[in-house]
Amino acid sequence: MAKNKLTKFAEMATYKNVFEYTFQKLQDTPFPLKGKWGKEYFKNDNPIVLELGCGKGEYTVGLARVNVDKNFIGMDIKGARMWSGASDATVNKLENVAFVRTHIEMIGHFFDAQEVSEIWITFPDPQMKKVNKRLTSTRFMKKYSELLKDNGIIHLKTDSNFLYTYTKAMIEENKLEVLFDTNDLYNSEIESEVLSIQTFYEKQWLKRGLDIKYLKFACPIKEEWFEPDVEIEHDEYRSFSRNKI
Repeated sequence: MAKNKLTKFAEMATYKNVFEYTFQKLQDTPFPLKGKWGKEYFKNDNPIVLELGCGKGEYTVGLARVNVDKNFIGMDIKGARMWSGASDATVNKLENVAFVRTHIEMIGHFFDAQEVSEIWITFPDPQMKKVNKRLTSTRFMKKYSELLKDNGIIHLKTDSNFLYTYTKAMIEENKLEVLFDTNDLYNSEIESEVLSIQTFYEKQWLKRGLDIKYLKFACPIKEEWFEPDVEIEHDEYRSFSRNKI
């Protein structure tokens, strides 16, 4: 029988690899590991990689397993989902994994300037009606650029043609360097153990016949970011439930 949410939350409260911080808690007590993740938590100076909107945490944990020379942190607000990855990492004693349960908008409270080397954004809601909520919007890109090392890397994996097209337009508008681009990952020439990791939700999209898009691009430190002025056809399935119409 599946564990209920209250049981999962109670278990996560005991996990040393999970940090849960509300906005109010951050106002009362600044996050103690900001700028100190490598030295005080991971106990090394390996690159730090974030997965934003990590869901069940499968990608965070999968990345950590195949990249033992990097440190991985998954961030999401959905604690009941995060429990899966946090439990996996705890049981298997993966010391290069951590999770932060909070809103992604508050990312700047958890990481110092140039503390992060890479960011993975895996299958986020494309937010077709709310540009400021898109995780590749210039609102978020500005936040990322403030904590990434100069020309740090951003990876986007998505089933959404809308988000893929929007992100390409944002990249072009801001003259960012594209390192890899495909609208059909599993029929592209790229071979990568990292890219072959598939989350629960990715498998669902593949079963429904959706192509997986992948973008890898550099995110320099920039003071100004410009939103692209483009009209993009909406996906043919709903943004919230992500079911086909």
